[in-house]
Amino acid sequence: MTPAGGTVFLVDDDPGVLKALTRLLRASGREVRAFSSADEFLAQHDPAAPGCLVLDVALPRRNGLDLQRDLAASGADRAVVFITGIGDIPTSVRAMKAGAVDFLTKPFDDTQLLAAVQTAIEKDERMRRAGAERRGVERKLATLTSRERQVLEHVVSGQLNKHIASDLGTVEKTIKVHRGRIMQKMGAASLVELVRMADAAGIRPAGGA
Repeated sequence: MTPAGGTVFLVDDDPGVLKALTRLLRASGREVRAFSSADEFLAQHDPAAPGCLVLDVALPRRNGLDLQRDLAASGADRAVVFITGIGDIPTSVRAMKAGAVDFLTKPFDDTQLLAAVQTAIEKDERMRRAGAERRGVERKLATLTSRERQVLEHVVSGQLNKHIASDLGTVEKTIKVHRGRIMQKMGAASLVELVRMADAAGIRPAGGA
């Protein structure tokens, strides 16, 4: 049975390593797409395709860390597992700080790579779920009026209706009406759910709370 989670994008300029890792990953049930350079990978990369990236550090022209940085800068987040023949600590620290799932030094055990790929696939799934949730919340936020957006920012800061009314120069009854409309438009069943949705969309509570 093929494991869920999508494709393993494999980038290594050593043909022997590329062939061996492709064979290993496919034998484990993974779908694999192999590339011999970062440029070749980028030319065919589809950010919407689920999966993870197994990436050699020492690539010609554009190395693995450069590719990781360029992907992040373009907004195409990929869960990355680095592999390298030279396991220097500064490079591994840079990779991990930039969000790499693991940093494996050749030669590594098959089980190490398979475990790292599984972790990366799971991270990719979490990132995609979070991204889908954020986009859904943003679509709902776009239906709010500017006043409702103001009220929302106060509501998620934990303020009571009467305090929100005071801050916005209106009456408590009006805030209650706005609050009800916000809950309806956002599809939130509770204040806790509304706060979670606002947090997912990066809404800052009024007053920086």
